[in-house]
Amino acid sequence: MSTITVWKFPTPDGAQAAEDKLLELQKEGLVSVLDAAVVSFPEGAKKPKTKQLHNLGGAGALGGAFWGMLFGLIFLVPLLGAAIGAGFGALAGGLSDVGIDDDFINKVRNEIKPGTSALFLMSSDTVVDKVRDAFEHTPMTLIETNLSTAEEEKLREVFEA
Repeated sequence: MSTITVWKFPTPDGAQAAEDKLLELQKEGLVSVLDAAVVSFPEGAKKPKTKQLHNLGGAGALGGAFWGMLFGLIFLVPLLGAAIGAGFGALAGGLSDVGIDDDFINKVRNEIKPGTSALFLMSSDTVVDKVRDAFEHTPMTLIETNLSTAEEEKLREVFEA
């Protein structure tokens, strides 16, 4: 089973440091990073900067379309007109079928503000105790959504169409 997590950090560079640490933990076999993206929202910026983890072309990677649409739902909908918002609304309805619902979107939107950063991670095979220990002294807020294999497949279908 895959897990999509959003880790919010109280600094604009905290998410990048966490991504680096998770990739080290992956080398140790403590987590399998299927895909990831970093959002950095510097103070004074009108919108956050995003970066997808590179070199993840395997079966687990969701790709830029997924992250782009998810970030659009989270960060851009309030800034767009009703017609575009309605299009995103239809997509959001499809995402709720795969475990990414309005509550998830709203929690993330309310947490990630200027001066913070977030790591969006799709992972599996996590040795929870060891990963938790590695981040024990790292200030962060964790919002988590679990996807079953069937939900993950539905998610892929949404973005392959």
